[in-house]
Amino acid sequence: MPSKNRCWYVLLKMQHNSWCPPVTACHQGGRWHVLEKKGDYHTDENRVLKKDPQQDYRLEYAMENSTHTILAFSRELHTCDPNDKSITESTVRVIWAYHHKDLGEAGQNYHGSTRGTKSLRLLNPEKAEVSPASLSYFDLTNKDVPVPDKDTTYWCQMFKIPVQHEKHHVTKVEPLIQKGHENLVHHILLYQCSSNLNDSVLDYGHECYHPNMPDSFFTCETVIFAWAIGGEGFTYPPHVGLSIGTAADPQFVLMEVHYDNPTYTEGLVDNSGLRLFYTPVLRKYDAGVIEAGLWVSLFHNIPPGMPEFVSEGHCTLECLEEALGAERPSGIHVFAVLLHAHLAGRAIRMRHFRNGEEQKLLAYDDEFDFNFQEFQYLEEERTIMPGDNLITECHYSTMDRIRMTWGGLSTRNEMCLSYLLYYPRINLTRCASIPDIMEQLQFIGVKEIYRPVRTWPFIIKSPKQYKNLSFMDAMNKFKWSKSEGLSYNELVLKLPMNVRCSKTDNAEWSFQGMTAFPPEIERPYKTEPVICSSSSCLPCSLSFTLLFVVHVTSSTIGNFGPFVQ
Repeated sequence: MPSKNRCWYVLLKMQHNSWCPPVTACHQGGRWHVLEKKGDYHTDENRVLKKDPQQDYRLEYAMENSTHTILAFSRELHTCDPNDKSITESTVRVIWAYHHKDLGEAGQNYHGSTRGTKSLRLLNPEKAEVSPASLSYFDLTNKDVPVPDKDTTYWCQMFKIPVQHEKHHVTKVEPLIQKGHENLVHHILLYQCSSNLNDSVLDYGHECYHPNMPDSFFTCETVIFAWAIGGEGFTYPPHVGLSIGTAADPQFVLMEVHYDNPTYTEGLVDNSGLRLFYTPVLRKYDAGVIEAGLWVSLFHNIPPGMPEFVSEGHCTLECLEEALGAERPSGIHVFAVLLHAHLAGRAIRMRHFRNGEEQKLLAYDDEFDFNFQEFQYLEEERTIMPGDNLITECHYSTMDRIRMTWGGLSTRNEMCLSYLLYYPRINLTRCASIPDIMEQLQFIGVKEIYRPVRTWPFIIKSPKQYKNLSFMDAMNKFKWSKSEGLSYNELVLKLPMNVRCSKTDNAEWSFQGMTAFPPEIERPYKTEPVICSSSSCLPCSLSFTLLFVVHVTSSTIGNFGPFVQ
């Protein structure tokens, strides 16, 4: 139990070099009393704490009981202080540490191993939800899947949605990750499959994208839900739900689980999956998912040693014109977006164009964290109209790599995707693009390939230095410099692209496979400037409050001192 009279020295840190106000607070008679506010601090390049001349943080609340310490402080989103970091919709890496002794005259005490970090999206709007305890649910979970001792495995398993005699709406989806496998299970996708299947497809799971994969898996092309590492449960807005129980709804679904095992650990067996809560109380609209961005392919590639390389995946105006014009001329409404890349990813933006004019970003994360990927609820729903353009723009860093990075399934490969949750549901599942490969090869001097193409990757015929090499080997043989990489990046962003525009029922829109040129847009994207004055920050009318909660076990009570976050 906490002592009746005890003082703690508290220090909170937020990402990079911005520190919250150190305070001294005493616990007396069951209450906390703030005795002294030390001030807003930041660190220099040597991580030494320095008092900030501009004080921006305010302690709002502090309390403690036998298990928890709670601290709340607030600040403006944009303090316009060069020593503070602006709080945006991007991921924030919050770090914490503590020491059992108060700060002395010599400065902060080194916290040693008593520290940690957590990525958060501080401005992700909270959604009110019906208590899951009052809802029915069903689980889709793998059963004792042996995870191979290799870095990447995609495992697919068929499930049948429990039979409903009338329409219901799924209102919440939660991940069920086996304890201890939080870093093993990288993402889970749920696909709608053909309604012509029968229960025989339920008898087995199989490795996805494998030559011996069951034929029934090929009928599962429409993503109906996506979860990725670091994400929590997803609650649909009150007016939207995932429809089940009608002839147009999924009867059979395929759950794809990506296992990431970079240490090649042997003997892993997994039982992870998803829990879906549903209700007979119907929402106004049925939700749909559109996968947009770069089609996962070797045609998407990134040179080594690049501090920044930009790739773009296009959901073209031709595709949206046909798909929305046929079913929803008034447009669809996007309410959440999941941005997805792999280890080289540093930032992702979903850009939106109408009649050639750029709109506000649909979604973005300028501090992308591979190990923290979740749906971003949009503060305001966005309408996508026929003829709009959507561009998934991904920024990568390959400074630590000596060979090409290729688009592919492994976490060491790359992706550039956006999953748009929207309503009302239409017959469009993928809206993506692939850049032309031949002009990429011409950049490194390739003149001719063997035709007809009989192998994959295909083989180079000339010039002599690349003869009989695959195009992957040829790209790796090229002497990439940063200047060559920049020139290559400029080329790739202007290349003609192959349009991928797919229907929910595994058919294709007429624009599938057509060649198009990317629209002329401003590059790089210009962020809105933050305007500051000497006395205040003009656009900073919004403040942000962080609630810091520490769980204290009985064995550690009495040993906590300063907290750093």
